[in-house]
Amino acid sequence: MNMHAPLAGEAIPFAIPANRWDESAAAGKSEAELLLYRSNLLGSDLTVTNFGGGNTSAKIVETDPLTGGEVEVLWVKGSGGDIGSMKLDGFATLYQEKLLGLERHYGGEQDDDKMVGFLPHCTFNLNGRAASIDTPLHSLLPFRHVDHVHPDAIIALAASSGGEAATREIWGGKIGWLGWKRPGYTLAVQLRDYVAAHPQLEGVMLAGHGIICWGDSARACYDHTVQLIADAADYLNSKLAGAPAFGGAVLSPSQDRAAIVADLMPRLRGLMTGARRKLGHYSDDAATMEFVCSAHFERLAALGTSCPDHFLRTKIAPLTLDPAKLQDDAYLAQKIADYRDLYAAYYERCKRPNSPAMRDANPVVVLVPGVGRITFATDKTTARLAGEFYLNAINVMRGAEAIGDYVALDEQEAFDIEYWLLEEAKLQRMPAPKPMVGRIALITGGAGGIGAATAARLLAEGACVMLADRAADTVEEVCAGFAKQFGKDVVRATVCDVTDEAQVQAAFDECARQFGGLDVLVANAGIASSAPIEETTVELWHRNYDVLAQGYFLTARSAFPLMKRMKDQGGASIVFIGSKNGVAAATNASAYASAKAAANHLARCLALEGAPSGIRVNTVNPDAVIRGSKIWDGDWRKERAGAHGIDPGRELEEHYRQRSMLKRDVLPEDIAEAVYFLAGDASAKSTGNMINVDAGNAQAFTR
Repeated sequence: MNMHAPLAGEAIPFAIPANRWDESAAAGKSEAELLLYRSNLLGSDLTVTNFGGGNTSAKIVETDPLTGGEVEVLWVKGSGGDIGSMKLDGFATLYQEKLLGLERHYGGEQDDDKMVGFLPHCTFNLNGRAASIDTPLHSLLPFRHVDHVHPDAIIALAASSGGEAATREIWGGKIGWLGWKRPGYTLAVQLRDYVAAHPQLEGVMLAGHGIICWGDSARACYDHTVQLIADAADYLNSKLAGAPAFGGAVLSPSQDRAAIVADLMPRLRGLMTGARRKLGHYSDDAATMEFVCSAHFERLAALGTSCPDHFLRTKIAPLTLDPAKLQDDAYLAQKIADYRDLYAAYYERCKRPNSPAMRDANPVVVLVPGVGRITFATDKTTARLAGEFYLNAINVMRGAEAIGDYVALDEQEAFDIEYWLLEEAKLQRMPAPKPMVGRIALITGGAGGIGAATAARLLAEGACVMLADRAADTVEEVCAGFAKQFGKDVVRATVCDVTDEAQVQAAFDECARQFGGLDVLVANAGIASSAPIEETTVELWHRNYDVLAQGYFLTARSAFPLMKRMKDQGGASIVFIGSKNGVAAATNASAYASAKAAANHLARCLALEGAPSGIRVNTVNPDAVIRGSKIWDGDWRKERAGAHGIDPGRELEEHYRQRSMLKRDVLPEDIAEAVYFLAGDASAKSTGNMINVDAGNAQAFTR
């Protein structure tokens, strides 16, 4: 989380993109590889284009695999790709001659969607990458290399009443201007004809949409694109210099916004009922704070976004909240309800006879003066990206207002994009979400064997996980490993000693800020000790109870308020990692075993207390989880071996294996499997239960 205040008294300037072309890196690359290199350079620079935004192309002479002859092939970014991270297989490849021949099927704007259906028939070399809606923009222009990008500085011109005049002033007629037209074949035809009629042009500004430009080589096209963006940014900065943005600040950022957000996000999340749970993302970057603290904030926020790329991620408009009423649950509930009603009314006003059914009416973007920007979506990455796209929109508004009036998308145009049948078809092709997508889990002892195995199991099924552990370096290392495996959005780490009341609450607050709330608590942090009763000190007794009983109490107590918010969305689940020794007596382990028994009974008490709020509480009782366990790496191994009169080496594992009824080792992954069952919907009607994962131990039978 970035705690930045807005710049005092002066608007935040647009970043000037740097030309990052490296001729030595480009040397020896094929035409297709140069296209990829150029694309990756453009897409990895957020001053050039936003995530997934923009498209690039090159017309390359290839050998036709069918005829053996030479043909011209359009290489163009495929549908749904990201030019910053794509590989060569991210490009659609199509016969240019066939693409040009498609115009015989075009009879006017009403055929836009039909024309998309012809694109697969132009596929070259059986390439399975689907071509995007913007493919005709590239095929109908007669230039070898074409870039179409949506940087903030360019969209600021394209979305301003003064944008056309500014375009003439900046480039002196070398860059043209086309009025707003929804992406599609009609726009491509208009662009082609406009460029043919103005042969002096080196690019065209597409109102509300971006810029398209070209070059004779990959290097020339890249240089041209970057320079055009730099020109726009320089011009806007000259207009912004010396004056505050958005009419100036009318309040200061709250010094308590971190605490405010930790409290607010779970309450909003609980109110956003629907088919799937929401995940949240919070930002208080300088641009956002400049906007939400400004005089013109409410006026501009109500207008919504301008660029189709922004709008598809952020909905028709954000929800704005009064910072003085954030503690009022009735106010928040009414604001969410009002937003849903407004969205439904928008749908009814704008729907077509063949429009898809209305989608989720909850807000995506929530803006709070003095606090910042919160975004919600059904997965964490989408929530983060929605926030980033709204940040783009804020930058666009700042620049657009500096040269005229900001112009948002027309409501009907916005609807036709949001409920475009082609967009709906794309959504329908999306794979079904994993079972735990939308769930947020906090795992204490998250860096240990059972904790890390449980995290891996939940992450693999789509959950977001907060790893809490007192070992700072270790938990960060484990978190970094999971980030590489599952993606950086879905896992976080926090330092937490479960015996420290303040640290426990801070961990849950951080979970709320990072993800929006809590659905699953796995109370796993533990220790173990072994000593005859005469040798059990008061300090040893308290240490066991502080971690294994009080630690579970403190974490459950902090979890309950967050989990109660999810009552109307299927409830929540707490899983205690108990022990066979919490059920069956153990020799020379009275402190450990009785503390585990206390935790087990606490779980039963909490099952009674949590049931009216939809909170289920269950226990998993492992036994002898030696491999991968930090507890067994210390004195506990020697102490338990001594209690049984055996060698603490391999003989100990064999002892426990043979002691079990099934004669099998119990591994961290086995415990994780039981936790996953109790955390998810498969056990939705189970609470107050224990699952023994001990390879069979008659002493621990619960009945």
